[in-house]
Amino acid sequence: MKTVLNVIWLVFSGFWMALVYALAGIVCCVLIVTIPFGVACFRIALYALWPFGNRVVQRGDAGVGAGIGNVVWLVFAGIWLTIGHFLAGVAFCLTVIGIPFGLAHFKLIPVSLMPLGREIVPTDGPTAYPHYRW
Repeated sequence: MKTVLNVIWLVFSGFWMALVYALAGIVCCVLIVTIPFGVACFRIALYALWPFGNRVVQRGDAGVGAGIGNVVWLVFAGIWLTIGHFLAGVAFCLTVIGIPFGLAHFKLIPVSLMPLGREIVPTDGPTAYPHYRW
């Protein structure tokens, strides 16, 4: 089921979102100082391509630099990306068929709001909880 949802997502929303995030990542990498933001954009682009079957987790080794970077990201890009994902999610949820895709947009909000210090992991398998040791 994840594959079917991912393919439909790719056609209706994922390709364009991933393309925009990848272009933003290229611009950030060209500007040298913003390379960490570029890497985060590429990570979000991959997540935007295939959101079903993946989830975002907080990295345990993220430090003060990630926190400061997230504040900068929040001011310049995070708010606007979050508003865009929220509005797209609401628009998709207005139709019964679009509800899973609206929920996928809502899943993208935390990583688009504060991407540094986050990691995309599969929802199943041994790597689903990489930082938890039982």
